[in-house]
Amino acid sequence: MAAPRKAVTLLAQVATRPAAPLRPTAAIATASSRQFHSYKPLSATYYNNNAVPRRAQVIKTPSTQRKVFYSTENNGGQGEPKPSKIYDFEAINKLLTSSSPSPKVTLIDSREPGELQQTGYIPGAINIPVTSSPDGFFISEEEFEDRFGYPRPPKDQEVVFYCKAGVRSRAAASLAKDAGWEKVGEYPGSWLDWFEKGGKVERS
Repeated sequence: MAAPRKAVTLLAQVATRPAAPLRPTAAIATASSRQFHSYKPLSATYYNNNAVPRRAQVIKTPSTQRKVFYSTENNGGQGEPKPSKIYDFEAINKLLTSSSPSPKVTLIDSREPGELQQTGYIPGAINIPVTSSPDGFFISEEEFEDRFGYPRPPKDQEVVFYCKAGVRSRAAASLAKDAGWEKVGEYPGSWLDWFEKGGKVERS
């Protein structure tokens, strides 16, 4: 039985129609693991509610557990935080050896206490470990002194951070800015640079 003329016409149109380009699939493949993660466009509501990128850190204290949010921006989200003052070996060494009167600067070692016991630390530095105590600059002065054994640096005082290689000290400096400290410095070379260049070492 012959096919209807209308059906034959439709089949001919389909056969001659150019193939539509392939659309990208809504999945991303990770080359190493070959795992697929589906995704969908974010809504306008998401962007309105998340104009300022935010991070969260769960803070555990002996008496309570709370979540502290801090922003990647400062000054109430009105602009980028003030960049840290960058120190090198000579500048840090000058802080330790200078006899001329100058504003008080607190040098802060952001490593863990066990690391300081193994290597020592830059003379005069206090230890506020950013990994185990990321809330160090957010707690009260009384709780700070109870936890660390010395007074918390005043907010109008300059604080200079270092660690082993400059990564944790950068995070600690960012936290201090979020907590209200404005005079913040960093020693990117940190302990590795200090020790390599023969800086003085203090041990407790």
